[in-house]
Amino acid sequence: MIRLVDILKPADIFPEYQNTPIGLLLEYHNLGRGHDKYSKAQLLVGMCMDYRKKLRIPDNFSYIIRTGGANMRNSEFQISYAISLGEIRHMAVIGHNNCGMANLNSKKEDFIKGLVDHAGWNAKEAEDHFEQLAPKFDINNEIDFVLAESNRLKNLYPKITVAPLFYKLENQRVYQIES
Repeated sequence: MIRLVDILKPADIFPEYQNTPIGLLLEYHNLGRGHDKYSKAQLLVGMCMDYRKKLRIPDNFSYIIRTGGANMRNSEFQISYAISLGEIRHMAVIGHNNCGMANLNSKKEDFIKGLVDHAGWNAKEAEDHFEQLAPKFDINNEIDFVLAESNRLKNLYPKITVAPLFYKLENQRVYQIES
């Protein structure tokens, strides 16, 4: 059974993340830990491009890649860059509730209409665009996707600690995912 685990005190952080940049991320964001100074990134965060989320972390603490649904497919070169040249050893994949990339088929008609009305596309071009790309970017269920994407990245980068995390919009807190 999957459950979200809140962080109310440092001891709530899963042992594998304590004393790591992932644990620090959770302390900074959820516990209001004072911001340390960094001259070099400690962590890579992959999170959704949604405008409703903002992490409370220090400057220079993290590389951040923002993509629809925290879908890191097509971002592997940037991830590899952060790992190889930025010497990153920890990564957090942060999904969130009420994500626009979940269940894209239910948004198909609005998507097409939006491209026609706002971008000047014709309906056939917009529909073809949706049909071609929506399957690649639809995340279906937010929590299941974060777990699957984290596992995919763990397999791709076996020496990197990858944490699946979840941001709740209603309280702006980041949760650990226990599966």
